Amino acid sequence: MRPSVKNDLFLKACRGEATSRPPIWIMRQAGRYMPEYQALRKNTTFLNLCKTPDLAASATLLPVDMLGIDVAIIFSDILVPVEAMGLELIFSEKKGPSFPSPVRTRKDVEALCTPDPLEKTGFVAQAIKESNRRIDGRIPLIGFSGSPFTLATYMVEGEISKDFSRVKKMMFQDPDTLHLLLERATKTVIDYLKMQVDAGIHAYQLFDTWAGSLNPVHYREFALPYTKKIVEALSREGVPSLLYVNGSCALLPDMIQAGTDVISVDWRVSLPMVRNIIPEGKGIQGNLDPVSLLGTSEALKKEVHRILAEMKGRKGYIFNLGHGILPETSVSMAQYLVKLVQES
Repeated sequence: MRPSVKNDLFLKACRGEATSRPPIWIMRQAGRYMPEYQALRKNTTFLNLCKTPDLAASATLLPVDMLGIDVAIIFSDILVPVEAMGLELIFSEKKGPSFPSPVRTRKDVEALCTPDPLEKTGFVAQAIKESNRRIDGRIPLIGFSGSPFTLATYMVEGEISKDFSRVKKMMFQDPDTLHLLLERATKTVIDYLKMQVDAGIHAYQLFDTWAGSLNPVHYREFALPYTKKIVEALSREGVPSLLYVNGSCALLPDMIQAGTDVISVDWRVSLPMVRNIIPEGKGIQGNLDPVSLLGTSEALKKEVHRILAEMKGRKGYIFNLGHGILPETSVSMAQYLVKLVQES
């Protein structure tokens, strides 16, 4: 059961309602830029941190207590459900996530399972419950998952890619196999997010990070239909939905068709243009350049005020970065960012 919250600015914005000021949270707000997070990581691996509910809840609460943000997001990783489908997942500090046995053939796809979410990823549900207990009704808690195309990209590429050549090769050479992979990922994500809803999340964000590598025609074939299936399946659960695509400028008109309550945009796109494309009643989230937090406080103030001015009067606006916060960021600059928005 979802606990009620005292600060409901984020939930109002998700519903397209007027708010006294924009709510703010930060993608990757619990992460390597925080010494306290590094202390949590000191004696454990990243995956073990994700899979240990007490530790995951502690990481979730760090930005709540240190930054005073308006929304928490459960500490986890978008690839958790992929590992549950049967692929070995390895994280390295230098290379990031990788799959030693990537999915390259139809036989590889057919070998994947559709996992029982509680059996394989129940630690996420436990972390959600423990995080809500510690938050104690102060602010909402967001759950999340990768979208099917992004998950499929990781599974086929085997690691982070610059050109996405392997997944696109499958797209052009064997689209039926890619569609089968996307269908299996979609079923997994639906079950995974329903488990999070049952555990108590107040909203969920779909990260389709790598869909920005697609042109609009291919986005409409290989990404959008599967995102829509997830949103439609979760619509009866009564929690707001958000969609983020990195490099989304060319895809904005199609992203709207996914049906999420909020469209999250990166820093490469003009917010006045976004306001013209995204209809009233649908929320907008974004889009401060994460590198602006590495500059001076005056430069950050200028950027924040510019974005707030561009979005003035727009109902359903949520302040966020255009991508995840960078590890080099100082906690004091993150705190200053939150203060600037909350005092606007």
